[in-house]
Amino acid sequence: MFSLLINSKKNFMKINKVKKVLITLDYNPTAQQVAEQGYSIAKSMNAEIILLHVIADPEYYSLTQYNPIMGFTGYVDIGPLQLNVIEDLKKASQLFLDKTKSHLGDDAIRTLIKEGGFSECILETAKDMKIDMIVMGSHSRRWLENILMGNVTEKVLHHSSIPVLIIPTKKQA
Repeated sequence: MFSLLINSKKNFMKINKVKKVLITLDYNPTAQQVAEQGYSIAKSMNAEIILLHVIADPEYYSLTQYNPIMGFTGYVDIGPLQLNVIEDLKKASQLFLDKTKSHLGDDAIRTLIKEGGFSECILETAKDMKIDMIVMGSHSRRWLENILMGNVTEKVLHHSSIPVLIIPTKKQA
C-alpha cells in the first residue's frame, strides 16, 4: 500500500510521463519497504531506476567547527582515523545500495551516493538528473528531532517541482 501525494495539478499530469525514478534510501529498517514498493511502481511504468543514499555533510562528523569541549577538539585529535571516517561511510553506503540492488534483482538499477543536506541533495539530484518522480519513505523522527532538523520528506514535497511518491512506513498500531 502506498500514498501518492501530488503537490500540484501540473505534477499530476506529469505522472503519465515518468521515465526516470529516484528512490531515496536511508539506513532506517523501513528502507526495504520503500525500495520494494518504489521499484515495483517504477517498473510498472517502465521507468529507469536510480537508488540514492545521502551522507550528511562531512563537517557534521568532524566537529572541527567547534571550540574545544571538555578538552576534546574534535575528531582531529584522533588523527588518521578521522580521515577514513568519510571514506568508510561512502563504502558502507555503496555496499548498502549494492545489496539493495541485488535484493531487487535488477542489474539495470543505478546507484548514487551524495554528501550534504538530505533534502537539498535529493532535490539537486532530481534536477541534475532530470528525474520525473521521487520516491521516499514517510517515517518521521521523534518530535524533538523534527523540530531541530526538520522533516526531510516534508521539505522535499514542499520544494519539489516533480511528483513525489511517499511510501508510508509508520508501524501499524
